[in-house]
Amino acid sequence: MSVIGVLPGGYWDAAGQLHREFELGTLTGHEEELLAKTRLPQTAVLVTEVLSRCLRRLGQLSPVPPEVISQLLVVDRHYLLLQLRLVTFGELVRGSLACPWADCGERVSIDFSIVDIPVEEPPHRAPTHSMTLPASWTGRPEAVEVAFRLPNGGDQEELSGLADINEAEALTLLLSRCIQRIGSDGPPDRDEVAALPGPARAGIEERMRHLAPKVELTMEAKCAECGRLFAAPFDIHGFFFGELRTDHELLYREVHYLAYHYHWSEQEIMAMTRSKRRTYIDVLADAIEVLNNGA
Repeated sequence: MSVIGVLPGGYWDAAGQLHREFELGTLTGHEEELLAKTRLPQTAVLVTEVLSRCLRRLGQLSPVPPEVISQLLVVDRHYLLLQLRLVTFGELVRGSLACPWADCGERVSIDFSIVDIPVEEPPHRAPTHSMTLPASWTGRPEAVEVAFRLPNGGDQEELSGLADINEAEALTLLLSRCIQRIGSDGPPDRDEVAALPGPARAGIEERMRHLAPKVELTMEAKCAECGRLFAAPFDIHGFFFGELRTDHELLYREVHYLAYHYHWSEQEIMAMTRSKRRTYIDVLADAIEVLNNGA
């Protein structure tokens, strides 16, 4: 089973060709085993690992190597995770969170469909973008042109640990990775980016946000207890990996159960999706119950 779709952004290869159409397969027991055993602190690394196993094709690229997955835009990776959840478990998402109002704090149920999540394509697609910073933003005698690319998965992998410790430093290093040149100079280092005046940095960051595709991961929720509305962020990484993590002992018991009764190999069973594996378990349990009742 697989899903075919189009990325909101897309991947630009070294020849300048844009790849957007993708084919994404569903998770199997092998990926469940990976998630059950792995406790990587860098979620972005785990995203790359899972997508590299499940992304069968991207444009004309097949197979899709992990280094390409790392170079996908952050929003494209979010979109692929949503599609992977869709093809694995269906479109309906059910969850809950605490009402954020201090005098309430009751649990609020959140139900929504993945297919209803708004996706906004970028106003302009290009491997790199440019903008002109006015002299008043930079403190230089004249305006200067800045060229930059949009943040990608590789940036997340490198900076995810730092972002939890020092968000300001992580943002500085992110800009130093994304900015290709300032004026006629080459890529700036960390100190050059840190030395940029506040208005220049803010202008670059805002331009990046404007040019990036968007997947809306914040929705409006209403507390049934206090009746107040609030913005509910959907943590795609936390929800996706939390939902998919399986106790590896349960996974192995399921493999043993099917192998014992059907005489299938471990490789054959682990290559199944979770839904297919558990469908066979349910069918087998019903058959055993019939036999026991007829004995």
